[in-house]
Amino acid sequence: MAKKKDRTLMQGLVIGILFGFFLQKGGVTKYDVIVGQLRLIDFTVIKIILTAIVVSMLGISYFYPKKMVPVKTKPGSIKNATIGGLLFGVGFGLLGYCPGTIAGAIGNGYIDAITGGLIGIVLGTVIYAMMYGKLKEKGVLTQDKYSEYSLFHKIKENPFKFTLPFGAFLVIVMYLMESNGF
Repeated sequence: MAKKKDRTLMQGLVIGILFGFFLQKGGVTKYDVIVGQLRLIDFTVIKIILTAIVVSMLGISYFYPKKMVPVKTKPGSIKNATIGGLLFGVGFGLLGYCPGTIAGAIGNGYIDAITGGLIGIVLGTVIYAMMYGKLKEKGVLTQDKYSEYSLFHKIKENPFKFTLPFGAFLVIVMYLMESNGF
C-alpha cells in the first residue's frame, strides 16, 4: 500500500511541475496577463484553460473505461461552490493571481505573489479551518445530490462519442478567438 501511495505522490509531483512549467510558458503567471483576462483584453488565460479541458477530457475518455484512472467526486453543493467561487473571484480580482498562477509567479520571483498570494492562501486556509465547524453547524456548508457523480459516471457507452465533438467545438472556439485577435 505504501508503494502505491508513494507512486501516486510522485505522479502528483511530476504533474504539478509540468503544470507549473506550462503555466509559466503560457505566460499566465504574469500579473498583466491575468488582469488582461479580467478586463477582457487578453484571452491567453481562457485559451490555456480550454486547452487543459480538452486534453483532460480526452485523456479521461481514454483511460477511465480501461480502469487506468479513477474518476472520484467529493461531496459538496452548488451553494458551497457559489460561495467559494465568489470568494475566489474577489481574491483573484484584487490580487490578479489564482492559487496555481501564484505558485508559478513565486517561481518567477514576483514579490507580490509572495506577499499577497502566498500569505493570503495561508491566512485564508487557517481562517477557513478555524471556521469550518461553525459553518457546517449553522448550515452554511451543505451537501446536495448534484455532487455525487461526474458525467463520466453517467456515460454507459464510449465516452469519445461525447468528448470528441465537444473537444472539437472547444478547439473551433479557440481557433476563432485566435484568428479574431483575442
